[in-house]
Amino acid sequence: MFADFFHFKSRRGPTDYNQTFIASAVIRPPEPRSRRVEKVILGCWGLIAVKQIAVIWAVSHYAVPFHPLWINAPTFFLGLLATVAYYRPE
Repeated sequence: MFADFFHFKSRRGPTDYNQTFIASAVIRPPEPRSRRVEKVILGCWGLIAVKQIAVIWAVSHYAVPFHPLWINAPTFFLGLLATVAYYRPE
C-alpha cells in the first residue's frame, strides 16, 4: 500500500505486483473434526444451560433490579458464535 506512496524517494522503477505478490499456494484438505473438541463444546453448552438457570433463579430470588437476559443473552450468543465458527464449512 505504501510502496508507491514513498516511490518519489527511491530511484527504482515501478514493480510488477502481479508477478511478485503470490509465488505459490498450497491448498490442503480440511482436517477431520475432533471428537474431543465436540465433547468440550457439548460440555460448555451444558455449563451455559446451568448458568442460565442459576442467573434466572438468583435474579428472581434476590430481586435484582435488572432483567436476567442482560446476563444470559450475551453468554448464549457468544457460545452460539463460537459453535457456528467451529462447525461452519471451510
